[in-house]
Amino acid sequence: MHKGAKDYIEKLGLIPHPEGGFFREVYRADETITKESLPERYNGNRAFSTSIYFLLEGGQVSALHWLKSDEVWNYYDGSSANIYIIKPDGQLEIKKIGNRLNEDESFQIVIKKNCWFGAELEDKSSFILIGCFVSPGFDFSDFEMGERSNLINLYPQHSEFIIRLTKVNP
Repeated sequence: MHKGAKDYIEKLGLIPHPEGGFFREVYRADETITKESLPERYNGNRAFSTSIYFLLEGGQVSALHWLKSDEVWNYYDGSSANIYIIKPDGQLEIKKIGNRLNEDESFQIVIKKNCWFGAELEDKSSFILIGCFVSPGFDFSDFEMGERSNLINLYPQHSEFIIRLTKVNP
């Protein structure tokens, strides 16, 4: 494991994330938005916002997943990463998060709700540490992991990266 990744995992108290990599929630707003005040897609109350630290190391990927809310990723340290986003119309967008602004990387990337997305490191010998902010706040009932065969059936034109960013269906 990369020494920088190991240090962050230990110092920040990160644990394995279901989509890959490591995470720890660092903020959950004390105030909530009631279900009645939220769009119908939400099944209960939500915190105003939440944030996590998220780390990928080496060949780890953030597996393709989908959220009911927008998510903002902020770069902190390490390698840059490609974020693959399949929009509801099937269009693929690739965004780069990192600190090389002269190479079209951004410190902050916004992933809109209802898009499938995942990420992988540019430098597989390194790591990336980012912050992820969700509003209304994250709830696992608003999260869906992508199933390889279903996504390939829906978006066969993107099968190459779908295979890289999903696990084989059980």
